[in-house]
This record gives sequence, structure tokens and C-alpha cells, in this order.
Amino acid sequence: MTAAEPAAEPAAGDGGEAAPRPIERLASAVRALLELTVAAPLDEAAANEAAATLEALAVELGQRAGPGRRSRGRPDETADPQAFFPTSPMTGLENPLAPPVRIWTEHADDGGSPVVRGEVTFGVAYEGPPTCVHGGVLAALFDEVLGAANLAAGHPGMTGTLTVRYRQPTPLGVPLALEAVCRGHQGRKIRTWAGVYHGDVLTAEADGLFIAVRPEAFLAIAQRHAHEVGPDAVAALRAVVDEGRARGPAGD
Repeated sequence: MTAAEPAAEPAAGDGGEAAPRPIERLASAVRALLELTVAAPLDEAAANEAAATLEALAVELGQRAGPGRRSRGRPDETADPQAFFPTSPMTGLENPLAPPVRIWTEHADDGGSPVVRGEVTFGVAYEGPPTCVHGGVLAALFDEVLGAANLAAGHPGMTGTLTVRYRQPTPLGVPLALEAVCRGHQGRKIRTWAGVYHGDVLTAEADGLFIAVRPEAFLAIAQRHAHEVGPDAVAALRAVVDEGRARGPAGD
């Protein structure tokens, strides 16, 4: 595997960059606040004023929000991978916890598995060892892009095992390239690889073993957690399962 060349964000329709949706704009603004909260040398007065403003805003948004929870929807394997998990804490444009990751799909000319590529620059909010990306953050990001590669290949599944090899420290504040590809499946078992590069240097890589799960199994899991997540979340997932029952995940 080789590092991907820096690339622009995936094209939107006619090749132009799509304007962020309002919820994505909100998430981006909160993401900037997270970085400032962690990294900026704020004095107590500035921190107190910002806290008061945000506390009031949280109350206002809570009052204007509708009931229940937004549905996650069912990932569309034919869509751009950035849209697979919009609320993901790793790649979701609607989640301010997610680092500013951009991912897209490149299809193989020989008909092989498509490759999910991406780029990200981690800020101080994701620091582990000084000046380096936290290893746990990299592991979570690997888990996500491996899953995206499986979806792009038409073999979605849940993580069985994730093996990460940290070859050398991954630096903060510099563009990093991501690469992930589904290497094959046998029955319900799906094997996938991913790597992160600083320039041409592979700083970390991961192998994942995923297990294909039918939509009904996801619903059963949610129903077991109904007392914690609430009936609205279960009902939303049931609607997603009903939508995709005819084309459930691959596997025996």
C-alpha cells in the first residue's frame, strides 16, 4: 500500500463543493470551541463569559428542539462514504466530537474492492503523548474507516477484533492520509486493512475482523438497551430495519 496524494474533498454533484448543511455548520462551530477549550490560553474572565453564553445557548436549543431523537438512517452503500455515518464521533459531519476527517471512495479499474481514502489534520484536542495523536483516537478512527471500506465493498459488519500496530508516533497539526480496503470475506467473516500516513511514512496500521450482522440483529440489540436509550431510539431503528430488510447485509 502507498500513501494517497493530497486530494480535494469529494465532489458534490457537478464537481463543486457543497455548502455545509445547518446541522453540519453547527457541529463545525462546536468543534472549533472544543479545540479552543483544550488548547487556547484563556484567562478566567474569558472562560466564564464563554461558559455563560454557551449555557444559555444550550437552554435555548433545548427549548427549540423537537421531541425524541433524529433517526440515524440506513447507510447507502452506493453513496459517498462521508455520508455513511453522519453522527459518528470519528467521521460524522454532524458530530462536533469528530476530528475534521474527509473520506471518499476510489474504485479499482480491475473490479477489485474499492479503496476508501481520506485526509485529516488533528488538533490539540486529540493529543496523547506531547505533539502526537492519541493512540486510542487512531484506533477509533481505524475502526470507522474499516467499516466504511466494508460498506463500500458491499460487505457491512460489526467489529469482531481490531489489531492496531503503532509503527511510530503520529504527529499533530500536519495533514495525514488515510487508506482502507476490504481484503475479502468468507461466510460471515470480513477482513479489512487500514493505514494512516504522514507523507510517505506509514505511522500506524490496523487489521480488522468484522462479522456480518442482519438488520434484525441490530434491532434486537437496541431492544435489549431500550431502558437506556428510550423507546424513540428503538422505534427509529425499527423504521431503518424495515426500510432495508429487503437488502440486508451480506453474509450467511
